[in-house]
Amino acid sequence: MMGPDPSLVYRPDVDPEAAKHKGSFRNYTSGPLLDRVFTTYKLMHTHQTVDFVRSKHAQFGGFSYKKMTVMEAVDLLDGLVDESDPDVDFPNSFHAFQTAEGIRKAHPDKDWFHLVGLLHDLGKVLALFGEPQWAVVGDTFPVGCRPQASVVFCNSTFQDNTDLQDPRYSTELGMYQPHCGLDRVLMSWGHDEYMYQVMKFNKFSLPPEAFYIIRFHSFYPWHTGNDYQQLCSPQDLAMLPWVQEFNKFDLYTKCPDLPDVDTLRPYYQGLIDKYCPGILSW
Repeated sequence: MMGPDPSLVYRPDVDPEAAKHKGSFRNYTSGPLLDRVFTTYKLMHTHQTVDFVRSKHAQFGGFSYKKMTVMEAVDLLDGLVDESDPDVDFPNSFHAFQTAEGIRKAHPDKDWFHLVGLLHDLGKVLALFGEPQWAVVGDTFPVGCRPQASVVFCNSTFQDNTDLQDPRYSTELGMYQPHCGLDRVLMSWGHDEYMYQVMKFNKFSLPPEAFYIIRFHSFYPWHTGNDYQQLCSPQDLAMLPWVQEFNKFDLYTKCPDLPDVDTLRPYYQGLIDKYCPGILSW
C-alpha cells in the first residue's frame, strides 16, 4: 500500500531494547490492526473535501457542545481507542500522559511543553460527540489541492474524493497561492484543528509554539514527509523544528507499560491551572 514511513527518522533517546522495535511504529503495510486503519483512511480520503471541512468549522465553531475542564476531557478519552493508529490499541488518555512525561523528562525546564503533551489529542473528544473517527483521528493533509506522495495510502484511497475531479482543487497548488502560509490553508478536519480552535476560543495563555504544535502535529506529510513545501511561509519553516521535536514524544513514547495516572495528576493539574481557564467551552 505504501513504503516505510518517513517519521522513523525522528525519535528521542530510548533504551537499546526499545530501539530494536523502531521499525514497528507507523507500520502501514502489515499488522493486526491494518484492516481497521486502512478503512478509516479510505473513508477520510473519500469524504474530506473543501465543502465538508468548511461545514465542520461552521458546526463546531460555536463551542456549544459541552462545558468541561481539561482533566475531564482527558478522562473522557478513557472511552476512545484511535482506529487510525496501527501502533496501539489502548485508550488515548494513557497516550496523553505517556507523551507528556516523555517531554517532561527531556525538557524539564519547559513546563508549557509538558502540558502540550497532555493536551495534544484532546480534540478527539469529537468522536465522543458522535463524529465518525475518519473526521477526528489520523494524519491530516490540506484540502483544496492535490494530495502529495507521503500522505498515508495516497495511491489507494483518494479515487472517490470529488475535489480531485474539480480543476480548482486538483493541482499541486489548488486554491492556494505559492508560500501563502499554513495559517491560510484549509486542513482536513479532525482533532488537531478542533483543539487548536478550542484553545483560541478559551484563551489559553500558552506560547505560540504550543498552538502551532497542536494544530499541525498530525500533519505528517509535511513535518516528516517534506511535502507541501509550496504552501509554507518562513514562519512555518521557523516553527517546523518545534513540531518535529514534539513528534518524537508523540510517536515513540507509545508502549504497553501504562503510566500511573493518579500520581501524575497533581503536577499536570498545576500546569492546567497556570495556563488554561477552569471550565472550557467545547
